[in-house]
Amino acid sequence: MSENETTGPIGLHELSPAPGSRRPRKRIGRGTGSGTGKTSGRGQKGQKSRSGSHMMRAGFEGGQNPLYMLLGKQRGPHKKTSMPFGPFRTKTTGVNLRDIARRFESGADVTPEAMLAARVVRTLRHPVKVLGVGEVPGPLNVTAHGFSASARKKIEAAGGTATVIEELVVAETVVVAKAPVADEPVADEPVETVVVEDAEPEADEAPDDEAEA
Repeated sequence: MSENETTGPIGLHELSPAPGSRRPRKRIGRGTGSGTGKTSGRGQKGQKSRSGSHMMRAGFEGGQNPLYMLLGKQRGPHKKTSMPFGPFRTKTTGVNLRDIARRFESGADVTPEAMLAARVVRTLRHPVKVLGVGEVPGPLNVTAHGFSASARKKIEAAGGTATVIEELVVAETVVVAKAPVADEPVADEPVETVVVEDAEPEADEAPDDEAEA
């Protein structure tokens, strides 16, 4: 019988971790005799011996020219060959054939709305692209925004169809002039009124002062 085994009932005071499962913490800076004193296992000098040396930002290479600055780039958001940002940034929701096979039976119509209802995708905010990992259970009529070459090949080999949803094209707005209604009264055109002032009184009419005299 081993030392940890007991014959009687086990109490809480007798419980202990398994041997070797817990180790004491590493005590540093407690004298040279401990093995991790003085420099505390960090060596002498250098950046990694300083405090905060292990909290460098991503891509920092000690001050030398980092890799992302050495590589060439194409600037500007108006080039399709440039880095993916601006209007050319694309994001799709990938759905593998194995996920479709788990939730749809043979002969089913698989659409983005049906995938959302079956909880294959979480949202329809982004276009849905079908990928070729896995196999299909049988002929399926899959409709999505995109298909990989292997996914299309497997769906069509099983007797199904792969239909691509065309992008929405915004129709041009056509302004149609409103035709006049016959019942509506037509407003008369305004008539310009000309006021003519009398320059001098006529000879037959005497002034008021002469008439009183």
